[in-house]
Parts: sequence; structure tokens; C-alpha cells
Amino acid sequence: MTRPEHLQIVLREESDTYTRDGIFWRPLDDLMGTGVLGGTGESWAVSRKVLQPVFTSRNIRALTGRLADTINAAVDELDPAAQAGRPVAAGREMARIVNQTVVRIFFGHKIRSAEIARLTPAFEAVIASLAFRVLLPFMPEALTPRGRSYRAGIRAIDDVMFGLVEKYRDDPGEGLDIFTALCRARSAEGSGLTDQWVRDNLVGMYAAGTETTATALSWLWPLLCRHPEVAARLYEEIDRVVGGDRVGPEHLSGLTYTKQVVQEVLRLYPVGWQFPRMAVRSGTIAGTPVKEGQSLLISPYLTHHLDYVWERPDEFDPDRFAPERSAGRHRYAYFPFGGGPHQCVGNHLFHIEAQLIAASVLSRYRPEPVGAVPSRPAMGRTLRPEHELEMRLVPVGGRT
Repeated sequence: MTRPEHLQIVLREESDTYTRDGIFWRPLDDLMGTGVLGGTGESWAVSRKVLQPVFTSRNIRALTGRLADTINAAVDELDPAAQAGRPVAAGREMARIVNQTVVRIFFGHKIRSAEIARLTPAFEAVIASLAFRVLLPFMPEALTPRGRSYRAGIRAIDDVMFGLVEKYRDDPGEGLDIFTALCRARSAEGSGLTDQWVRDNLVGMYAAGTETTATALSWLWPLLCRHPEVAARLYEEIDRVVGGDRVGPEHLSGLTYTKQVVQEVLRLYPVGWQFPRMAVRSGTIAGTPVKEGQSLLISPYLTHHLDYVWERPDEFDPDRFAPERSAGRHRYAYFPFGGGPHQCVGNHLFHIEAQLIAASVLSRYRPEPVGAVPSRPAMGRTLRPEHELEMRLVPVGGRT
């Protein structure tokens, strides 16, 4: 299913008919559980109600200073390689920076370094296994590739998450982080919520928060390498807005082209490139009958490349997100974060985080590719570049 007008029916107008259920979703149950990303019905509604205030524009603005400080500190760690002229792996470094950032926003200072050290590789193992589980849902568990590492990863995630919940659920303290908000809801009198509910929401949001941003930013660097005219405009804006400062909340309003670049990256390579919906009752979509129990496969990747919706759809053109060119575009012509009631609650956080990371790196360094620049995605649960991009980071005018 690709046409925007049909997607509006499935994702928004009749979202209660086309649900997140069926054989393609069930392999995710033991990871996502019944939280805001994996749940349906009442459990999802409760999770959404608790989490939505955390992700309001006002609350995210309050967190932006902490976001910027964490990102700048993570980018500082690139400097030894940059000064030595030693190449870095773009995707791996983006994953590191994003992970350090998300951990602090999600957990505040309640998580220790030892717990982070367990959580990060566990999630990496689970994410690497998800493609097989989702794309081969009929395969028996014992025969699923990387099944053992998946189970070990889930056990490690559960150990860390349940340990944190047990420690803080009755006295979460103050804070704007997601973990604190979930623990407050869990401990409220008469809530009926459980430790499992807190765990499911933490795991789902953490997985989405790290994988989405890291994967999207892994595409930024090969696209800049292949489009020097876009890179030149991006560098000019960041040099003008950020200059020699450390990037901060005060710079975001001036990073308009940076935001357009991020939006265009997600148009070309939406991280969640396909996701299904299952019809829980029979109906029709634009005259086509849909039977109860049938699955509909939705693909932002295909919709984002429709030539009757997008001019030159395969070209990297951030200007297509300028206000004058965006006016009148169908709401579901571009939906990298889904749509309707199940649209990702963290999309505003993603854009701020991605802009700050891009600006923090590019205010200090210019990337130079070493070896082949990836140009195609490797199909999996998410759309990652076909191979890692190695690049040197050349310091800008003595800035580090």
C-alpha cells in the first residue's frame, strides 16, 4: 500500500480497523511487550497518555540544553582521531553518540556506567536479529538465525530494566526523563500498572530512540559526500549560525537548512521502511475489498519515491522541504514516523537531536571519505547503508 490517500484511511480514519497485529508483529512481542510501541487497545492508550506530555514541544525545549551538553561531550571523543588523521566508521560513531544521548534523556542520572555497558551490546545483538525474526516470521524459533544472541540480549535487557524499576519505582524523585515519568505513573495510587509495563515502555522507546536516529544519521555522511553542493550550503549555515561555539539550544532556530537536510535524508531512507497492519474486520479501501485477517504492508520507502507525488523522487534535494514547496503536500506523502494515533511520540525529539548532532560535528570537522561511499541500502528491519563508510574528520579552522 503506497498511495497517500489510501494510507490516510488505514493509519488515521479507520485505524481501529487496521491494527498492529498479526504474524509480522508477534515476533516483536517479547522485546516490545505491551508498551506504546508494541501494545494495542487499552494498554497502548495508557502508555500514550503517560508518555505524550514528556514529548511535548515545551518539555523537549526544557531538555534541549541537556541534549546539547551530552551531544557535545560525545562529539569531543572524535577529536583524537581527527587530530591524528585516523579514519572513523561513520555509522558506528553515530550509534555511539546517539546511544550516549538517549541514555541520559531516558534515564537521567539513574543509570550507572556498568548498566549502560550491559545494555548497549544487548540492544545491538537484539536489533541485528530482528530482521530475521520479522522477515521470516514462519521460521521456528530454534532455527532462526542469531536466535541464541537474541535470547541472550533479551535476558540482559530485562536484568537491567527490571533492576532499575525495582530500585526507583517507589521513589523516582524529580526529573523530566522518561524513566521518571513511567515510575511516577506506576507508583500512583490505583494505577494498576506493573513493573512489566514500565519495562515494556522503556525498551520500546529506547530501541526506537537509538535505532531511528543512529540509522538516519548514518546516511547523512554518504549523502553529503556524494552531493558537494548540498554539503557546501549545510557547512555555510552551520558556520554562520554556530561558528566557533559549542552547539546549543539557541542555535536551533537558525538551522533551517540543516532541518531540511535531515527531513530529506528520512524521505530517501526512512528507517522503518515497511510495517504491516492487520484488518480486524472486513471493509473496503477505495473500492478494493479487504477481508478480516488480511495483512496490509505499508512502506514509507515506496511512498516517498512515488514519481506522481515527488518531483525527481530519487534525487537528494533538501529544498523540497522549504515552506514554499511543502505547502499543499498530502499529509501522508511523507510519514517516516508513521501516522494517525500510532504516530511516533518522539518525532520532535528526533529532529532536535539529529540537528544538534549534525551541527556539533560539522561546526568542528569536515568529513572526507576513505574508500567506497555506500549508495544503496541493505534490506533488513531498518534501512542501513550497504556497508560502513570510513571517513576522516578534518578540523575546521583549528576548531575542536
